[in-house]
Amino acid sequence: MDLKIIKAALEELAEEKGISKDKVVETIELALAAAYKRDYGKRGQIVRAIFDLDSGGISFSQVKIVVDESMLKSEEEVAAEEATDSHKREEEAEGDQKRVRFNPERHIMVSEARKIKEDVALGEELVSPLETHADYGRIAAQTAKQVIIQRIREAEREAIYEEFKEKQGEVVSGLVQRVEGRNVYLDLGRTTALLPAEEQVQHERYRIGERIKGLLLMSERQARIPLMYLSRSHPRFVGKLFEIEVPEISQGVVEIKGVAREAGSRSKIAVISHDQNIDPVGSLVGQKGVRVGTVIAELGGEKIDIIEWSDDPTKFIAHALSPAKVLEVTLDEDSHTATVLVDDSQLSLAIGRNGQNVRLAAKLTSWKIDIATREGREANDTDTEPKETTE
Repeated sequence: MDLKIIKAALEELAEEKGISKDKVVETIELALAAAYKRDYGKRGQIVRAIFDLDSGGISFSQVKIVVDESMLKSEEEVAAEEATDSHKREEEAEGDQKRVRFNPERHIMVSEARKIKEDVALGEELVSPLETHADYGRIAAQTAKQVIIQRIREAEREAIYEEFKEKQGEVVSGLVQRVEGRNVYLDLGRTTALLPAEEQVQHERYRIGERIKGLLLMSERQARIPLMYLSRSHPRFVGKLFEIEVPEISQGVVEIKGVAREAGSRSKIAVISHDQNIDPVGSLVGQKGVRVGTVIAELGGEKIDIIEWSDDPTKFIAHALSPAKVLEVTLDEDSHTATVLVDDSQLSLAIGRNGQNVRLAAKLTSWKIDIATREGREANDTDTEPKETTE
């Protein structure tokens, strides 16, 4: 066997793929034992192989399990099995875990075993050497090579899966590889990601070779290579983009409490500061609006309202209706409805275009919001039921 090639492959597995040499050697031994049994073994025989990586030597042994009469099926049971069709015999064998059919290649009676080892116990394994055939070297080398190649591929797939599994819920970027219908496939370097049609922003179009970002929703094992699923329309995507741009968030000084979003059009994000000297809204806006401007650019011009979160529902609802100025908020706890009073001049601003402002405020605060003016004229022609909010 070419030990230099095998050792080099094992070192590659250990260093680059993160798989221990012992684990790979164990797999090689299993494969060698299976190959030996196929070519030279007998039915029911248990064969084990030991591969010495230093010398390249391979030794084989046969394992027999120590049994007594109580662990074996009777002659009547064996005869009944012989009369049963093979499929049914297999089912019965699977269900019978205690009593086994004696096979001299697999079992040894305790009386015979004690001639070899006096203190042998039932169920113990006795190991005896097997002949190592001279022509087995080529087979062994080929088997070892195939096992190592297979383990490298498996290791790569598993490493990729685990790497991106840890990034689930984070922002990743990739190059647009191909577009099939409305599905977009991105090259992330080590694997491929799918941006499904339902996770895209409606007006966005993607070009081959273009680099785009997305929220990693989930990773899925597949036969050839793990597949990642991305989203650009998820509300959490907005929050994660701000985490990248605003160091105060990663430091824990500023916290995003919730995001309500209508992808491609407008988002509202609620933030709070855990340091009274830090303005949470100002932190996200940045100097001359550079931070929020970067996020807006990534989202293709989507409008973003940044508001200060409050544990007082009346204050929070008033903030959530920004940029409208609220005069008064009255809460009905039983129906979980907030009636908001605004000036006539602020009515259209509070409701927003097609009811979007009040609808997003309802999502963000989880309150049903009714807008009223000083004259008592209500604006209930929009759907303000709270539907979703995400941190």
